[in-house]
Amino acid sequence: MMHFSCDVCGKDMTQDGAERYVLKMEAFAATDPAELTEDDLETDHVEEMARLLSDIEEGEEPPQLLPTCKKMRFDLCPACFRKFVNDPLGRENASKFDFSPN
Repeated sequence: MMHFSCDVCGKDMTQDGAERYVLKMEAFAATDPAELTEDDLETDHVEEMARLLSDIEEGEEPPQLLPTCKKMRFDLCPACFRKFVNDPLGRENASKFDFSPN
């Protein structure tokens, strides 16, 4: 038997007939048509690559790149699904922080 629990609140949804929702999200880099500028044409890309390779050989960490695509899947109980649908970016909760003026 498969076990399902809400990925937000942890509620057990394994019982027969327990209502649950599956949320699938995909985040990816937006690609806009590239425009060449004068700066692009004037940049010596071979020299720039040589500098980056030299930095790596000298022990410097290469720049950390973000993944180009991330797919996620969540199981939600009805209450958490309702909250998500009403505020998918969590803006309501983010505005509730009240920091003290130290």
